[in-house]
Amino acid sequence: MEDREATEALERLVERTRGGQPWRRLFHAANGVLIATVLVGWPMPDRAAAGALLTVTAALLAFDFVRLSVPAANELFFRMFTVLVSPREAGGVASSTWYMMGVTSAVVLFPRHEAISGVLVLALADPAASYIGRRWGRRPFLGGTIAGSTAFLAVALAVLAVRHTWPVALAVAPFLTLLERRSWPLDDNLTVPVAGAASLAALAAWI
Repeated sequence: MEDREATEALERLVERTRGGQPWRRLFHAANGVLIATVLVGWPMPDRAAAGALLTVTAALLAFDFVRLSVPAANELFFRMFTVLVSPREAGGVASSTWYMMGVTSAVVLFPRHEAISGVLVLALADPAASYIGRRWGRRPFLGGTIAGSTAFLAVALAVLAVRHTWPVALAVAPFLTLLERRSWPLDDNLTVPVAGAASLAALAAWI
């Protein structure tokens, strides 16, 4: 009986999360910028940085397991973080968990400079694409809109051009723009920073 009541309450809460979700996008951007700033400004050894990120990621995965197993915990999650969650998280891994998995994988697997670039593209280009796509997108493109993907491309180019050469930015930004639209069955919060760091590292070794 309690589980049924929690499930019904969850359904009502999920309905409240639909829409533009501006705070969710701001949270998405702020987290990535904060992580990148810490990685740049704090002379933490790579092993320590990887350990800290792995710990946070493991905690988020454990929390997701609990809330998806216990309806009351899932209801509490949606009640506490209404402005930050999305409907799809009611029955799946939270975007924040995918986000940390992507950031952690990029930092663990690739050089820090390239990993930070991948994190910043995720942090800034993804919410820009989401906002502009919802606000002004009219023409569809690979499951999204031309306006949204154009926004992602523009922001990704700007981020990468600041941290790398223009030829590298011009090569990687379109690739990540297409990947953001075609990440399924994985989440783009995982694929964008990892693929960004991987492609940047490969180009750095090749050029």
